[in-house]
Amino acid sequence: MTPQPEPDLAAAGGPRHVAIIMDGNGRWATQRGRPRLFGHHAGAKRVREIVEACPDFGVEYLTIFAFSTENWKRTQVEVAGLMSLFRRYISKETRSLSEFGVRVRFIGDRVRLDDKLIRLMNELEVATAHNTRVHLTIALNYGGRDEVARATQRLARDVSEGRLDPDDVDEETLPRYLDTHVLPDPDLVIRTSGEARISNFLLWQSAYAEYEFIDTLWPDFSKAEFGRLCAAYGGRDRRFGAVKT
Repeated sequence: MTPQPEPDLAAAGGPRHVAIIMDGNGRWATQRGRPRLFGHHAGAKRVREIVEACPDFGVEYLTIFAFSTENWKRTQVEVAGLMSLFRRYISKETRSLSEFGVRVRFIGDRVRLDDKLIRLMNELEVATAHNTRVHLTIALNYGGRDEVARATQRLARDVSEGRLDPDDVDEETLPRYLDTHVLPDPDLVIRTSGEARISNFLLWQSAYAEYEFIDTLWPDFSKAEFGRLCAAYGGRDRRFGAVKT
């Protein structure tokens, strides 16, 4: 990534936080007669373009679904290849992400990840902690139900140890225990590849998000399409349950 000037105008009324379920890497590779991991490598390259595009469309926060808690069910070869890809991506992109002004955070349960990957994740978070231009959150070994369960455990522990009164627990309490507690909720969730499901992604946080399910496979997802979706969001009438008079 090379530093770029700040845009003169952000997308009017566009989303501040976009979350993306990056689906279709494997099918993209299969269509080309290549192994599935070839598609994952192509998808990783696409991440760079979309991160770089965020300031042009007024997007301050980008959250991407890289690996779910269910993805461990894939073949051992694919899982091992993905873990290797994550390690190489972090090692290769740390400097360019920092130079572009990207702050990187990881969400998900790190317990099952290997020590080297965890170390690289920690180092990337520290190296980019001072950046504010784009806040990139990578969901790695993440599942929405798993996140809520872990958050509930922490909340219950605080209750049992007297740090939290059960009568004070309301819908504003649990978000403080989620992996995303320092992030605003997503305004727009995009899923590529033609699938129309949310696949256990940001279940609590996306309660009032707008959704776009598009046919484009993730490696073909372009800056232009990203911009079109952000602009379309700006034209939606978001009432959050109220009625305009």
